[in-house]
Amino acid sequence: MRHHGIKLLLLAGLLLPAGCGKEGVKGGEQQAGSAPVPGKQVELLVSAAASLTDSLNELETAYTKLHPEVKLIFNYAASGTLQQQIEQGAPSDLFLSAGAKQMEALVEKKLVAATDRTNLLTNELVAVTAKDGQASIAGVQDLAGPVVKKLAVGQPESVPAGSYAKESLTFHKLWDRLQPKMVFAKDVRQVLSYVETGNVEAGYVYRTDALSSGKVRIAYTADPAGYKPVEYPIGIVKATARPKEARELYEYLQGPEAREIFIRHGFTVPKKS
Repeated sequence: MRHHGIKLLLLAGLLLPAGCGKEGVKGGEQQAGSAPVPGKQVELLVSAAASLTDSLNELETAYTKLHPEVKLIFNYAASGTLQQQIEQGAPSDLFLSAGAKQMEALVEKKLVAATDRTNLLTNELVAVTAKDGQASIAGVQDLAGPVVKKLAVGQPESVPAGSYAKESLTFHKLWDRLQPKMVFAKDVRQVLSYVETGNVEAGYVYRTDALSSGKVRIAYTADPAGYKPVEYPIGIVKATARPKEARELYEYLQGPEAREIFIRHGFTVPKKS
């Protein structure tokens, strides 16, 4: 009996460390699992011009079907506002601008690599009026007539559509003359809203914005000789915390599926040289 008791004590002593050792490995495995859990979404923040809202919202659905592990978060605003946010250190993975000027500023400040930016889309500047409005506008000179009491334009300093409108009206020698009628907006979507609600008789937006609304009609297309081409560059922000996922989205937005959606929304796709 005495020998049997000693054997039991020895056996218990051998099993106890083995049990503790097994528990210690399990705990180590849990700590190692504190890295991203399979199935957990990676968030990508896309800073995009307000005029891209409808097309990118549709693209989000298509992209997340292909990449369920990625959650796209969009920050829509005027391109100049987004540029300033990125310059001031606001988090962003991709930047989609409605003007080359804003993207080039970030390239010059080495916040976007020149090799990681490309011209994604093009657009046109148009003047719109409310569908149920009384304003009859056939051309740019009509803006100076009595039928137009207020004209909505994006802030030229921060809104590319406003800058293009200023160029166009300056080309036609109307910018200074129309100043008393001007109502400046924070982005192109606000211009569209002003026209839709009848707060102004006319406004300058992109063709894609006009096509997105059932409440406005295109009065005329601005003469392309009067303003710089409307280009939409896309770039990967150097400070991205998700370079792999950012590049995958960057490539996807240049691909055939994205191209088809952009065209459906009224954009044109530049030919690659």
